[in-house]
Amino acid sequence: MKENKKATLFIQCLVDTIYPEVGEAMVQILRKQGISLNCPTNQTCCGQPAFNSGYRREARTAARHFIQVFENAEIIVCPSGSCVNMVRNHYSELFQNEPQWLQRAQALAARTYEFTEYLVDVLGVEDVGARYHGKMTYHDSCHLLRGIGVKEQPRALLRHVESAEFIEMDNSDQCCGFGGAFSVKYADISTAMVTEKVKFIIESGADTVVGCDMGCLMNIQGLLSRMGSAVKVMHIAQILDS
Repeated sequence: MKENKKATLFIQCLVDTIYPEVGEAMVQILRKQGISLNCPTNQTCCGQPAFNSGYRREARTAARHFIQVFENAEIIVCPSGSCVNMVRNHYSELFQNEPQWLQRAQALAARTYEFTEYLVDVLGVEDVGARYHGKMTYHDSCHLLRGIGVKEQPRALLRHVESAEFIEMDNSDQCCGFGGAFSVKYADISTAMVTEKVKFIIESGADTVVGCDMGCLMNIQGLLSRMGSAVKVMHIAQILDS
């Protein structure tokens, strides 16, 4: 008898509040893979905005709640490398002086995966049967690439999308300038960075830019929209569900 695989969804705040269609697309893809899904309704922010802004006490409060909510999950899947990086790499820093919480945080971190990482590395799936008519390029978000080392997994999935052409842009791993609080505190620098990123996207000749983090994509989409560009911006879950 085939094993009934289960996953618990950790939904990034931006997806929950602004881009619910990304979460819905992820759900559809995972269900097609035969995954039984659970989505705790009492989940809240993982604490990353507070942590990045230097509010460690508030970040620990959010992190404790996150651990309590997800502690019994077998596997946790999130459509955001940035949030997974927070749980995997920064919870240990938050609880370095609290041994019991540190142990719980580390155990949870080992079971927390970004969406494409889960598909490729855990399920062994690179072709989900997607079809998309267009030329796609891919933006490597910083925390996803440098924080948790996810690079080839999304590319493997995109290369298996039928009827689509995948094009690598120049400097795909160059920061788009979002960085959450960074884009608010240093707006001029952030604008200069996203302007350069958008230049690489347009020069690639792609009609669609794809990413795994809605923070980056929201920033890129904002500039493309202000420029009047026809380039579409899509989370990889939306492409794979097409």
